Amino acid sequence: MNYSVIIVDDHPLFSRGLGQLIETQNNYKVIAVAKDRAEALTLLDKTNPNLAIVDLNLGQEDGLELIKDCLALKPHLKVLVISMHDERFYAERALKAGAKGYIMKEAAETNVITAIQTVMSGEIYLSKNEKERIGEALSKPSKKPYDSISSLSDRQLQIFTLIGKGLGTVDIASKLNLSIKTIDTHKENIKAKLHCASSAELRQMAIEWTNNNY
Repeated sequence: MNYSVIIVDDHPLFSRGLGQLIETQNNYKVIAVAKDRAEALTLLDKTNPNLAIVDLNLGQEDGLELIKDCLALKPHLKVLVISMHDERFYAERALKAGAKGYIMKEAAETNVITAIQTVMSGEIYLSKNEKERIGEALSKPSKKPYDSISSLSDRQLQIFTLIGKGLGTVDIASKLNLSIKTIDTHKENIKAKLHCASSAELRQMAIEWTNNNY
C-alpha cells in the first residue's frame, strides 16, 4: 500500500532532508510541506494525506493545538510528532492531543522510518526510554525537581513557557487572547502545583526550564 505524507515544520532544510529520507521508502510520498498552522490547515483541506509529521515548535504557535486542529479537519489522519522538545514533558501531551507517536529530532535520522511504520501500522511509537518513564510514573510517584511540571495542563504549560521567555502578564494575555485576570489565576495555580512561594521564584524556575528545553 502507498502512503502520502505532509510535513509541518518551520525549518526548510530539516523538512527537505526529512522528506528525502522518507522517500527512500518506495511506498511513501511527501505530497506537501507547510511551515505554519495556517498553511498546514490549508494544505490539509486541499489534500488527503495518510500521515502528518508535525513539529511542536512553530515559532509562536502551539503545536499541540495544531494536532487537534488537524484531526478535527481529517479525523482519520495519523499524526507523528517530531520535535526538539524534551519527550519527558511533551510526548504524553502529544498523545493526549491525538498524535500516534513522538520522536526527538536528534533521533530522527536513525529512527524516523521505524516510527512512521509503527504509526501507520496502527501502533503507538515512543522511544524505549519514554515508554519506561511512563511505566515508572504510573507505578510510583517521582521526586525529581521538574517532574511536577508534567502536572501542568496544556494551557498552564503554555503560560509557564511564555513566562520563561520573558513575557509579562499583559503580554501573555494579549498573545493568548485571554483576560489579565485569567492569566493571573493560571499563574496562581501554576505556583501552587510547582510549590513556588512567590512570582519571582516562579519566573526563575520558568526561565531555567525554558532555557533548557527551547
